Amino acid sequence: MKRIALILVMTAAPALTFAASPNTITFNGQVSDQTCAVAVNGNAANPVILMPTVSATALSAVGSTAGETPFTISVSGCTARSSSLAIKTAFQGGNVTSAGNLANAGTATNVQVQLLKGTGGSAVVLNGITSVPGLTLATGATSASHDFAVRYISEAGAATAGTVSATAQYALDYL
Repeated sequence: MKRIALILVMTAAPALTFAASPNTITFNGQVSDQTCAVAVNGNAANPVILMPTVSATALSAVGSTAGETPFTISVSGCTARSSSLAIKTAFQGGNVTSAGNLANAGTATNVQVQLLKGTGGSAVVLNGITSVPGLTLATGATSASHDFAVRYISEAGAATAGTVSATAQYALDYL
């Protein structure tokens, strides 16, 4: 009987180990000599970027874009430094497409949201936590800002009318 119980425990233990692995929580962060207060378009909590209404015909082909909308990420309350400091903005999408864009959770089809490194700038390809340069805290300064942008993009063909909604988390990367 003891032998059967031992065999059952030995065969069940690997299954229990594998069953627990999808329940992993990963915590990421930084310890830095510098910290600043951050705001998006002047809003420190739960910012919302309102994108313009565009015609579905503006997004009629794969790769077409429309509705570029700038937004500003600013830092304040930083410690003045004796040399400049490049601060990156780390973005992580809640739901990202294989092309690295934010997937639309709204009702419009074939429309995603694409982050840009600046107004008229190149696309940010989201892949996990993606750090994007832009903010520079100048020597002796305690605040800085950088304009990013966002736009609609069609990844899979002609867009259909409907709502568009996408989310991304952000944090400052001082390293």
